[in-house]
Amino acid sequence: MQHLGQYFKGLTILLLGLLGVTGSVLEVSAAGLPALSPGVESHRELILDWRQKRNASLASDFGWLSLVGLEWLQEGENRVGRAPGNAIRLPGGPDYWGSVFLVDNKLRFVRADVDSVTVDDAYANEVLMVADTEGSATVVQSGTIKFYPIFRESYALRIKDSQAPVRVNFKGTENFDIQRDWRIDGRFIPGEEGETIEIGNVLGQLIPSPVYGRFEFERDGNSYRMVAIGDENSTSLEFMFADRSNGHSTYAAGRFVYSDGMPKNGRLVVDFNKAYNPPCAFSDYSTCPLPLAENRLNMDVTAGEKDFHAD
Repeated sequence: MQHLGQYFKGLTILLLGLLGVTGSVLEVSAAGLPALSPGVESHRELILDWRQKRNASLASDFGWLSLVGLEWLQEGENRVGRAPGNAIRLPGGPDYWGSVFLVDNKLRFVRADVDSVTVDDAYANEVLMVADTEGSATVVQSGTIKFYPIFRESYALRIKDSQAPVRVNFKGTENFDIQRDWRIDGRFIPGEEGETIEIGNVLGQLIPSPVYGRFEFERDGNSYRMVAIGDENSTSLEFMFADRSNGHSTYAAGRFVYSDGMPKNGRLVVDFNKAYNPPCAFSDYSTCPLPLAENRLNMDVTAGEKDFHAD
């Protein structure tokens, strides 16, 4: 099984402003703000710039707003196309794109004899397919629609359409006002060597994830603690958190936030002005992780992105 970074190569190729061929973006990295205390005006400018990049990533042709389907593959042949009778129905393109074969835990795509369908921008008739957890996922495309394989304990096809109404009509995310006091400098406690924790996702699966440590901070006289996900290659630490604003002003299942860089001298900076919605806030077809019990904060985090409502 894969740890969280394999699910959101952005929320590190999902959230982090790194648009891979799969479009999995953590969308913009929270590590974009320096760990040194900025002045009020420079902090505001940095957050505004971060939000602009975040919105641009969401609005990209095949970002999370273009996600229109998630289809699980069956053993053997899976016919793919627009016409009835295909095992996997697509919203457009030719009646029959080709077939995805799942045999002995390996994927193979056989392209139909149609000029409009490409495989990784080429016209190969038959290819072994790579899933998102194994490297750069194999992309099959026709016009505005593409699909690629993902692995979440079993194989599925993630389907995107650059002309999906939610993307075409997107006018940006709604955010709380920028508040300097939500940029919090707290204590960092390193995790045990090799420590992992199981993180549940919306599919009901549990994914072992590396624990880098714990972030402790105080606000309004109360103490809070969150588990930080990361490893020795991380440049910032990831937090999936919930708070009392969820289901009211913010997305019901919780939000994500990255630290500003890595811990230094036992301290870590987390700026909740960069808290953002998971892909599940925009599409029912994503496979988001859920906040740990330890990351459920008994307070209202009135900073960062508010809940998303499509026009």
